[in-house]
Amino acid sequence: MTKLGQFDGAAFYSALDSQRVAKKMNWKQVAAAAGVAASTLTRMAQGRRPDVDSLAALVAWSGVRQEDFIRTEKGLPKPEPLAMISALLRADKRLPPDAARMIDDLVRATYSRMRK
Repeated sequence: MTKLGQFDGAAFYSALDSQRVAKKMNWKQVAAAAGVAASTLTRMAQGRRPDVDSLAALVAWSGVRQEDFIRTEKGLPKPEPLAMISALLRADKRLPPDAARMIDDLVRATYSRMRK
């Protein structure tokens, strides 16, 4: 039985391998390009999962969506609208972090008030 929020490391590694082959790279080149230790990729090949910083670097390098590798009993969970808005605001490179927080606070307050 798959637990809620379990990361499918084997599927992620397979996706990385597909990207590696498409880019005609070896694993050492992948490690250098992604900015992770080659030993991280070796451990992943042995069935271990990457640490969160390595995961983020490999997602950025490969262009795959990490959420596609999170398994649950009922498939992928649907995020709350406020969570999606917050994530988008904080990811916007044009907004300083303080501005993103302020807009997020305004949206949350307005959403809470309008939802009633």
